[in-house]
Amino acid sequence: MKKVLVTGGAGFIGSHLVNALITHEVNVSVFDNLITGTLQNIKQWLNNPNFNFIKGDLLNPSDLQKLKHGHYKTVFHLAANPEVRVGSINPNIHFQQNVVATHNLLEALRKMKNASALVFTSTSTVYGEATKIPTSEDYSPLMPISIYGASKLACEALVTAYAHTYGFKTIIYRLANIVGPRNEHGVIHDFTQKLKKNPRELEILGDGTQAKSYLHISDCIEAILLGLEKSTKQVEIYNIGSEDQIDVKTIAQIVVKEMRLKNVEFHFTGGVDDGRGWKGDVKNMLLDITKLKSHGWKPELNSRQAIIKATKQLMTDL
Repeated sequence: MKKVLVTGGAGFIGSHLVNALITHEVNVSVFDNLITGTLQNIKQWLNNPNFNFIKGDLLNPSDLQKLKHGHYKTVFHLAANPEVRVGSINPNIHFQQNVVATHNLLEALRKMKNASALVFTSTSTVYGEATKIPTSEDYSPLMPISIYGASKLACEALVTAYAHTYGFKTIIYRLANIVGPRNEHGVIHDFTQKLKKNPRELEILGDGTQAKSYLHISDCIEAILLGLEKSTKQVEIYNIGSEDQIDVKTIAQIVVKEMRLKNVEFHFTGGVDDGRGWKGDVKNMLLDITKLKSHGWKPELNSRQAIIKATKQLMTDL
């Protein structure tokens, strides 16, 4: 990993990955359109000789030309639209920013012919409503219930096919809900924003019983780097998550406590389809992480601890 490219490197997970890579003295180039990411997330590296920022959009062919002389050995592809709910309103966003963007990057890599490994961050939503909990990487059939999940599964198929056809290695990570500093979407961010506007009442999408796995960003980055180091197959798939779940109502209680609020009234919208927060919301998710644990990785924090730590960190940043 002497020279790497990180697409979406100015975003939430991407910027934390960049921190870890440069700390390990890796030469890092970030390719980001700064629509959801921000230079603030990577400002500490802008004058570092081991860092290069390229403003560009994977949907713009002329921007991709900026990569052709990069000679990147490893490419971390994190650029995507991360908001699951937007797919039910405008599915074309996920098709363009996830599927088409990934195809364009793969075409650029094919023409460069020098990348030896592609790391792709996928999602637990590719499993859809899994009937086996915890859900392992070999679970089937994969039947996502959101456009976001479908777009990520399509990306998985593309990177797998390109890896086999053009001879590079690929590692696919199916992520649980990742929380921590710089995260500008998701349940903690939503709750804190709502409570800042109205500290007496909190609207909670769904019936509050949605139970999912949450992982702190620090554990996530360790898992990503270890999986890359330990994988031996041409195509490798790993789940990354915690070993337990937490429900939405409990998360709301934690956020209220960390914000030092009292007598907050919870208002549950009731949701759709048996209490989901929105169309395409997976109500019960827990990943089997046995495969990655066999390489020596284990989350330091469980779901509750990750939520508490991420909320405290958010309070510090406000």
